[in-house]
Amino acid sequence: MFTRAIAAAASLLVASASANSKRGLVFTPNSTFPDDAYIWTAPPTDLTWYYNYKPLPSQIYSNVSQSDFEFVPMLWGAPSDISDKSFYNTIKTLIDERGVNVTHILTFNEPDGPGQYGGSDIDPEVAAQVWVNNIVPLQEDYKALRVGLPACTGAPAGMEWSKKFLEACSGLISEGEKTKNCTFDFVPIHWYGNFEGLASHMGEYSAAFPNKSMWVTEYNLANANLQETQAFYTTSAEYLDRLDFVERYSLFGAFRSDVSNIGPNAAMLNRDGELTDIGAWYLGRQATGVDPNSGKGGKDSGAVRMPTPRLVTLLLVSLLGLVNFA
Repeated sequence: MFTRAIAAAASLLVASASANSKRGLVFTPNSTFPDDAYIWTAPPTDLTWYYNYKPLPSQIYSNVSQSDFEFVPMLWGAPSDISDKSFYNTIKTLIDERGVNVTHILTFNEPDGPGQYGGSDIDPEVAAQVWVNNIVPLQEDYKALRVGLPACTGAPAGMEWSKKFLEACSGLISEGEKTKNCTFDFVPIHWYGNFEGLASHMGEYSAAFPNKSMWVTEYNLANANLQETQAFYTTSAEYLDRLDFVERYSLFGAFRSDVSNIGPNAAMLNRDGELTDIGAWYLGRQATGVDPNSGKGGKDSGAVRMPTPRLVTLLLVSLLGLVNFA
């Protein structure tokens, strides 16, 4: 009994230690089947970080430490009052009072895109003012904090939006004839087309913002057949893993196929909440053979709340203490 328990605990530690440091979760909770959230943190998993389009971490992951599964806050859009500093205050409270080690910030989700398609739909000038009110003081207060440029859509208008935003932001912080620039540490991008388009899009942003690392915070092949979708995943994952300037990436698809807004084959779970081949590959596991369109729906995935590696370590130590090796 103890041998089996020790082996199980050790396997959890190994799985945690071998996680892919680039790979993260775009968390979109399922209110009907909330336990689906545990699929992504149950060992073995390659995921080391997540974001949820919000400034505060998801309660369902409160059992996982920040060091084991890093939460990255996001300033999603603009408040109705652009002088509002709520995001700044929220992050400051998160760091200073709750003791969360926030090291990265994401800003403005698809500000060049309309609201009906998930964009925050903000004028560059408005976004610049919100940035100056919330992001700049965070950069001043926490020198090690790394901030991402707003994540525009994959449309050509996204690049133009970014340039207008940076120009407006510079105008707000410059003093007289002394020009200052709003600073950022990495460039997040989104893409929902084929691999060739993804590579080209990445190249465009890399050329426009040289010497900046890149995060691909939303990507997938939308509304394609299963063979094409799987080929896109394997090719793009290998590409993103080997490029040094790609610091992190997160496949958009952590949901069931029957609620997918990018086609069922792009989802990492079937209708019953079982991992598809792509879902398993993304977690660093072997293919499951589960068809994304399979299942009747309405079934709980059976995912369970997993202990953190720290708790597993304590369990392992406790078990070793109980075993007599003499």
